[in-house]
Amino acid sequence: MGYRILETDDIPGYLRERGHWDDVDDIHVREVSDGNMNRVFLARSTDGTRRLAVKQALPWVRVAGPSWPMSPDRADAEARAYEQVARVAPDKIPAILGYDPENHALVMEDMSDLEVLRTLLNEGASYGPHTSARIGELVAQLSFATSDFGMPSADRKALIAASVSPELCKITEDVVLSEPYVTHEHNHWHPHLDDLAGEFRADPALRTEVADLRHTFMTSAQALLHGDLHTGSVMVGTRDGAPVVRVFDPEFSFVGPIGYDLGLYWANALVSEERARALGTLSDHGDQLRLSWDGFATGFRALWPTRVDTFFDDAYLDRFLRRVWTDAVGYAGTEIVRRVIGFAHLTDLTTLPDPVPASRRALLLGRELILRREELTDVEAVRAVVEPAG
Repeated sequence: MGYRILETDDIPGYLRERGHWDDVDDIHVREVSDGNMNRVFLARSTDGTRRLAVKQALPWVRVAGPSWPMSPDRADAEARAYEQVARVAPDKIPAILGYDPENHALVMEDMSDLEVLRTLLNEGASYGPHTSARIGELVAQLSFATSDFGMPSADRKALIAASVSPELCKITEDVVLSEPYVTHEHNHWHPHLDDLAGEFRADPALRTEVADLRHTFMTSAQALLHGDLHTGSVMVGTRDGAPVVRVFDPEFSFVGPIGYDLGLYWANALVSEERARALGTLSDHGDQLRLSWDGFATGFRALWPTRVDTFFDDAYLDRFLRRVWTDAVGYAGTEIVRRVIGFAHLTDLTTLPDPVPASRRALLLGRELILRREELTDVEAVRAVVEPAG
């Protein structure tokens, strides 16, 4: 039949064809697409006892339309990532009920009872004690299981080959790790940031450090990444009285440097902190880097005795984690910069009554994290840079 773009009216028949729904007369569908890339539909029965979500990758970037073509094959990467995470951390992702490679569509659990973390933070909510720790745990579980430490060599090579994603990796290489430091049509910023945007483009030391991070991103195949891990790809809430954290949208997934996932999450947490500081609503924002790193490092260390290649000893583990930390600090800086003077800005800043002071603080913090990542060796050192920024 071939690939077809699904519309709202198509979903009942589509779910019946795929074996997910029998009575198409008892199904109500609405589109809830909100991200940059894809379309998402929610289907429910009249009594609300059955709920499913359908996500389809379009042949272009959704927010740009056909003028920015994009292969829908990215959904294959997302399905592979969910498959890998389901093996080691099924409690931290939505339940996947089926993948249709012909139409690049995923059928998964409806998470509309949960809230997007960014939305809650922008409304003044706190993270709570579980969210960032579980994000760190997820990165540890996925990265260990898909690294040379947790996966036999032949399986690793097959995973790397299957997870090659040149189109989406090129987006990251350009949008995050190149364009904000040169003149490019994708870049935009508040006019009162003209001076800093110009300084960043004219700073050879900054560009050299970003080039180093870019090259690491391009060449370091440490483990399978989510690839776009930020507060907008995390949903939180409670079910049966227990806290729930679900990470979704791993369509940028590929095998790369572990620190990239952590760095993206840290960047978004730090920008959220700048928003809260500007509004006078700081709560537990300052704890999130520590909680996520502790969740990651503790989780990775707990898995270390199960490594398949015992040549790597405990002393090497310490060295490896130090490298992941340093990478994460640098990538956090690049993500902050691109979210202020590059492409795809954050509502954390853009919805402030006056976004300029917080945006300036964020930009200066991003630059410090990039330039000083080798010397900022622990949480306290990074916090010492963050606090004066406020």
